[in-house]
Amino acid sequence: MASRVALVTGGTRGIGRAISEHLKKSGYKVVANYGGNDEVAKKFTAETGIPAYKFDVADFAACQAAVAKIVAEQGPIEVLVNNAGITRDATLKRQSRDMWDAVIDTNLGSCFNLCKCVWDSMNERKFGRIVNIGSINGQAGQYGQVNYAAAKSGIHGFTKALAQEGARAGITVNAIAPGYIDTEMVQAVPADVLQKIVARIPVGRLGHAEEIARGVAFLVADDGGFITGSTLSINGGQHMY
Repeated sequence: MASRVALVTGGTRGIGRAISEHLKKSGYKVVANYGGNDEVAKKFTAETGIPAYKFDVADFAACQAAVAKIVAEQGPIEVLVNNAGITRDATLKRQSRDMWDAVIDTNLGSCFNLCKCVWDSMNERKFGRIVNIGSINGQAGQYGQVNYAAAKSGIHGFTKALAQEGARAGITVNAIAPGYIDTEMVQAVPADVLQKIVARIPVGRLGHAEEIARGVAFLVADDGGFITGSTLSINGGQHMY
């Protein structure tokens, strides 16, 4: 695993940071992507030793250029974790087309962009591990999130279809659907609203980012070649089907 380069998008904060750190501890050569906050990225690299590359995952040309640079500097990407995502919440009545496009392009379009950029190399090497981070809200829906729920639901369908294309080449494609995790984004939710959310989680607490990271490590392992096209739900029992 020490020679396997793992790219984690949105990898410097929250769930992405936990995934980056866990994979590094597991022996991977990790590279993290970030989109905007240079200060956070510099601090992340200083604390973890993981290089951070700035590029817009919603921009296909930017992804092509960044992947080429990463491959030249770090080696071929054999593990890809599509974690980058944004929210632009509003009911449909108040949601603009720009809010829709931003979420679809960043959350779902990025999966196409990055997978497309590494796909030929993975096929040539007859090995690849791809994990796309979906969401409980892509499985169950959520009021005020038609854009986010659509994007995350699309990730689950994208995963199943691409898994079929990669199976014969030793490439697995899986998804993880996190529930509510104690990241900065969730912690910013008003206390009374957060209390109601936790009340709907059977285990009685928010999840931890490290719990998602362990799921990713399980799915990208070298000996995980028989697991593909699957969605691993890590949500404390909040949504079961």
